[in-house]
Amino acid sequence: MDRRSFVRAGMLGVAAGVTKPLWAGSPLLEQQAEQEQDRFVAYMPVMVSTWKHGMEANKAGWEILKNGGSSLDAVEAGARVTESDLSNRSVGIGGMPDREGHVTLDACIMDWESRCGAVAYLEGIAHPVSVARHIMENTPHVMLVGSGAKKYALKNKFETIKTPLPAVKKEWKQWKKDQNKVEHPEVNHENHDTIGLLAMDTNGRISGACTTSGWAYKLPGRVGDSPLIGAGLFIDQEVGGAVATGLGESIIRIAGSHTVVELMRQGRTPQEACRETVERLIRKHKDLTGLQCGFIAMDTRGRVGAYSVFNGFNYALRTNLDEQLVDAEYNRSWE
Repeated sequence: MDRRSFVRAGMLGVAAGVTKPLWAGSPLLEQQAEQEQDRFVAYMPVMVSTWKHGMEANKAGWEILKNGGSSLDAVEAGARVTESDLSNRSVGIGGMPDREGHVTLDACIMDWESRCGAVAYLEGIAHPVSVARHIMENTPHVMLVGSGAKKYALKNKFETIKTPLPAVKKEWKQWKKDQNKVEHPEVNHENHDTIGLLAMDTNGRISGACTTSGWAYKLPGRVGDSPLIGAGLFIDQEVGGAVATGLGESIIRIAGSHTVVELMRQGRTPQEACRETVERLIRKHKDLTGLQCGFIAMDTRGRVGAYSVFNGFNYALRTNLDEQLVDAEYNRSWE
């Protein structure tokens, strides 16, 4: 029995213990009574974020959730923390550049009403996740890219930044010197080029966000899964939500986050859905070299699951009861 059913059963039981409910025997009145009782059901807030840097992101989001704030505000606040982290080399201001030395940022956000917004190949803006939300709430569009996205951000007075950071630029120059004759860029050695966040608020509403600087030394113009609704992030309030992390090209090929949510719709738990999606991803690729990908998912009951191709993926989990960094399960067929 889930929490909603437990609370409803308890309320009906109390009423029955006093006197026979007035709505007994009338399907219409029983339905109306259940709807009224649902108004009094409070959900336990939950927040999950990919990787160790998700711990700090969760702290910012939790300040909103614990005070009854919305899941949308929570995931945006958490993403902004990571975007501002000068030490993070895969997200925001501290991100690694493309082959030509430009740090280009991608982000998306989605809420319980299936509203969504995204930016891609955005340069020089401190908080792409907030630009994505602004697009969602103030335009008829979902995604703006490149110079158009930057013009929109500047017009709406979003904070600017100068990238790459000096230390990042120095590293890029050395890479350029060593790799100037290489046809294809190297995979980011960190193998986690994003932070993805999911949150459920006390009203049971689920939202998600995803933000990244992408694949280090990528070809100019490259966009991965992170800003793509259905690939890096997908929310459906009928079912739940999912976010992805890792090599974006592989995640795009299977519409990864959408796949996780649809599997939950078919009855899988979040854990089962993440695992089956990873297994599908593995089947679709002949060469798994450097192909680390992971998913986290949350259903409308607040249950969380995660799974990855290889060992090493973890996620930050925050509830009323606990705050922890969890090692995700992974495919063990290589062991």
